[in-house]
Amino acid sequence: MILLQAVDISKSFAAEPILSGINLQIQSGERIGLVGVNGVGKSTFLKILTGQMFPDSGEIRKGKQVQVGYLAQNSGLQSENIIWDEMITVFDDLRAQEKQLRLLEQQMGEPMSEKQHEQLLEQYSILSEDFKDKGGFQYEANIRNVLHGMRFYEDDYQKPISSLSGGQKTRLALCKLLLTNPDILVLDEPTNYLDIETLTWLEKYLNGYPGAILVVSHDRFFLDALVTVIYEIERTQCKRYVGNYSNYLDLKAEDIERQLATYEKQEKEISKLEDFIARNIARASTTKRAQSRRKMLDKISRVERPVTADRKVSFSFDVDRTSGNEVLKVKDLTVGYGDHVLSSGISFQLERGERVALLGPNGIGKSSLLKTIIGQLPPLAGTITLGSNVAIGYYDQEQTRLHPQVQVLHELWDEYPQMLEQDVRTVLGNFLFSGDDVLKKISTLSGGEKARVSLAKLMLQNANFLILDEPTNHLDIFSKEVLENALYDYPGTILFVSHDRYFLNKMATRVIELGPNGCESYLGDYNYFREKKMEQEELALNSVASKETISTQDERRPTDKENYLQDKEQQRRERQRQRKIEELEGKIEVIEAEIASLEEQLCQPEIFEEPLKAVELTDQLTKKNEELEALLEEWEQVQEETP
Repeated sequence: MILLQAVDISKSFAAEPILSGINLQIQSGERIGLVGVNGVGKSTFLKILTGQMFPDSGEIRKGKQVQVGYLAQNSGLQSENIIWDEMITVFDDLRAQEKQLRLLEQQMGEPMSEKQHEQLLEQYSILSEDFKDKGGFQYEANIRNVLHGMRFYEDDYQKPISSLSGGQKTRLALCKLLLTNPDILVLDEPTNYLDIETLTWLEKYLNGYPGAILVVSHDRFFLDALVTVIYEIERTQCKRYVGNYSNYLDLKAEDIERQLATYEKQEKEISKLEDFIARNIARASTTKRAQSRRKMLDKISRVERPVTADRKVSFSFDVDRTSGNEVLKVKDLTVGYGDHVLSSGISFQLERGERVALLGPNGIGKSSLLKTIIGQLPPLAGTITLGSNVAIGYYDQEQTRLHPQVQVLHELWDEYPQMLEQDVRTVLGNFLFSGDDVLKKISTLSGGEKARVSLAKLMLQNANFLILDEPTNHLDIFSKEVLENALYDYPGTILFVSHDRYFLNKMATRVIELGPNGCESYLGDYNYFREKKMEQEELALNSVASKETISTQDERRPTDKENYLQDKEQQRRERQRQRKIEELEGKIEVIEAEIASLEEQLCQPEIFEEPLKAVELTDQLTKKNEELEALLEEWEQVQEETP
């Protein structure tokens, strides 16, 4: 069933067309990804779809009963409530129904006429069935589940929303939207501010979501895992591709190949016609034929030049000199700020040519470790040794090395004054800054534009050891692909932090996982790292005795082994927790069936003639509801337990 249609949507800003004749439809249960380069109009289109903005022409068709939930890009939740009170407002109607059910249960236990009792039973049956269908017996558990998935725990529930960071407010806005359970979820960059574990949870949640989803995201791994249809906005137009993001890339490449062949063929035909006209228009004997060809030329419907031939970000990284084989050695390092330790006992080594990804949960000290390596932060303990001829190039995700009041041109030229202005402009042109764009102040640039300036400066360094902190942030999908290719061909060494799993999988030749008490190295890409982590979960079934044997067999790295054993014990507890959850869910299912049976009995006509039987069944129903609530509360507690 079609839930929503966009028909011939057009929109312009300052006489410049952004969208022209866009058509899109969303069907029940469909998962749609909307892609396109930065500034192409994706967010504008979402605002038009959700009624936040009006189109210049065209219309949005939507059923009266269809509910649309919209999460704008970086839109934080604004409220004076504490977290729990704000989340529970989503279920105000259910809570009112619950109060009404309790009141009806009390009334049914009081003496009354048969007719009154019959009316109460009918009213109770209808209300109870509606309450159950809407999830009335589990809405608090749903709140806890979603908050937990977004990394808000029991200790956070009483925090005022106004005291949270911008990223936390954005995650909380997503929590509230998910709980409202609209028919269509419209999400603009929902993966911002999410670490890998939270991203994985969100993917699973959305894959099980009963409604339709329309999402804009630069996370290609996320799109591959979720969507089944891609709409691409390009040159103000929109085209539909069936499949996930990887399928779209293949289909798009085939389209471009066909368009390029058609374009080149037409260009040859046009060139022949123009040449014939130029040679024959002035001759009296051939002027009519030339005029005829000119009319043919005027009637030709011109094929547009394929976008692949348009100007895009274009750059590469090189080195001035080659480093030694040993690039970096970190031994027993502790990182943090003052007395606040983020991670300690960090030891690892980097060899020339490696591309090493640094992973770990948010707040564990990944960015702090990079800043400590480059000397921006002092080490709290341990040593950092650079190899011979090592020259570091650093990319800062916060762009703190840019000067807000400086023009784009001088941001590069001031650092490389020996370059000619034309050469600086050429470099900036490769990063899509041309004409008056180079005279813009850094403070006026978007996040993506600042990222491109930082990458331009990094490229000019010709460093042989690149340290990159979230280099794909703010870049559109196509710029990410250019960056990947440039780094893939780079002859030096790379140490990087990223939450972009697609980027991680393509770039990493080794993964270092950072923890509070050291790090663990995995030789391979991101997929290999995930496989090894799954194997470790299986090893959690080993007995404590086996673990102790492992511990005594290898004492060369006591800190790593201690971490290893702690991980295994944690995984064992997680398995126990999951079994307990399954057991409780089985009991809940049985109780819910018994409640349904009691409610059905209360609705039977013969019960109307036996008030005492009705009271007895009502008492049983009340007890079963209390049992269900107790089981749900226990289920919630087990869900929240930290393994």
